Amino acid sequence: MQANRRRTIVTGALLLSNIMAGMDGTIVNTALPAITADLHALQYMGWIVATFLLGMAVATPLWSKFGEHQGNKVAYISATIMFMVGAIFQGLAPNILWFIIARTVMGIGAGGMNTIPFIVFAEIYQNLRKRAEVLGLSSACFGGASIIGPLLGGWLVDTLSWHWVFYVNVPIAIIAITIISIFYHNSGQQAAGKPVDYLGATLLVVSLSMILVAVQLVGTTAWWIIAILVVVGLILLFWMAKVDAKATDPIVPSRLFKNKELVIDYLLFVIIWGSFIAFITYIPMWAQGLLGLSALLGGMTQIPGAVTNFLGSELVPVLQGRWGKYWIVTTGAVSIFIAFVGILLAGQNAPFWVLLAMGAFEGMGVGMDFNILQISVQTDAELRDVPIATSMGYLLRILSQTLMAAVYGVVLNNQLIRGVKTHHGITMTMLNKLSNAATASQLPHSLVPTMRTILYSGYRDIVITAIVLIIISLLIVIPLGWRHHLANIRG
Repeated sequence: MQANRRRTIVTGALLLSNIMAGMDGTIVNTALPAITADLHALQYMGWIVATFLLGMAVATPLWSKFGEHQGNKVAYISATIMFMVGAIFQGLAPNILWFIIARTVMGIGAGGMNTIPFIVFAEIYQNLRKRAEVLGLSSACFGGASIIGPLLGGWLVDTLSWHWVFYVNVPIAIIAITIISIFYHNSGQQAAGKPVDYLGATLLVVSLSMILVAVQLVGTTAWWIIAILVVVGLILLFWMAKVDAKATDPIVPSRLFKNKELVIDYLLFVIIWGSFIAFITYIPMWAQGLLGLSALLGGMTQIPGAVTNFLGSELVPVLQGRWGKYWIVTTGAVSIFIAFVGILLAGQNAPFWVLLAMGAFEGMGVGMDFNILQISVQTDAELRDVPIATSMGYLLRILSQTLMAAVYGVVLNNQLIRGVKTHHGITMTMLNKLSNAATASQLPHSLVPTMRTILYSGYRDIVITAIVLIIISLLIVIPLGWRHHLANIRG
């Protein structure tokens, strides 16, 4: 079989991972009310989300290292099998403990299933323009699956049961595993024969677990418990750095963070992802809580962004040679900035079409920034560090969105608590009902305008926080863009 045809088939199989990842997040969110009701687990809903993120975060750098030692083929197949097994056992779960354990296993598998494809793309697409096009397809698959997920999830829950939202990924996983088994051949194992850094890996997993658990407990647990978890987690990270400095094959090479260009890539990933997570999380809630729209219409606010995300990704290979990475990142960040400022200026009564239009700006910016920064991480790193540099970029995005999701939650809760204290007759339970169109109709009509004003104050502060992050990213990237521009002129 011709090499180009084999490469296309392998690419198609790896893109199925993006479909599974995009569909899992949205399809599970649709089924959560049915899951928590059936398993009597409403109080554990936060942990259903947190354990998946935790498993994915701590496993991501380990999978890339596993691929270096055993080959990316074995790593991808192992991770996808773990993802599939976790999905099956979630569908079979008779109680919430079983479900959460299976969800964690699925998250660990997702850490490799989502990361290894980007490492393989760097291996099989040496041409950066072609790689950028493939990353655009990857964004399109993820975005398309994110749109299909809620619709399919709602249909499965209503027609069959919530268990089937997990089984739907099984045949896709089997197809991906079969194709990779037959058509993909490793180019070589970078770390074959080197001793495994077990101590460094253990310290990394434990430290990240403690920090992520602390983040999830913000707003629900005493501050001193959270502080202890964070401090101990940071101490263990420092210990890991000391261990890895002496290791033959460190789990996270310290040289990554001595590479100035790579550190800037990571910093921009962290800041921009911390900002845009506010949009995809709270704009659907804005549509439901402030405009009184249904959950379906709230979810539709994400559709324009899914379309323009693909367009933004596909623009990168066209602009890459002309503009350079920093001007492309600047353009993407400005697009996200416009999305947030547009919503802020439109105010509490922003019409639905404004949310859709601003969603288009948000998607365009994220598509451009993800594509160019993903390529930059792989080209700025040394060739031997491409796998771990890629997985670190993914890990930092997960940590950023997890941390900022907790921060945005605190920002919102502070405004809600203040509103409840200021306006007698309004309770937190009533405000929770306001966010759901199905339950909002049960509220006293005379109090709804005041409750929407309280809710808006929280959403407004979240948008302002996200804008501050985007401004910080622009303050970093614009001077770098000018510096490179002037250097090119002099050169």
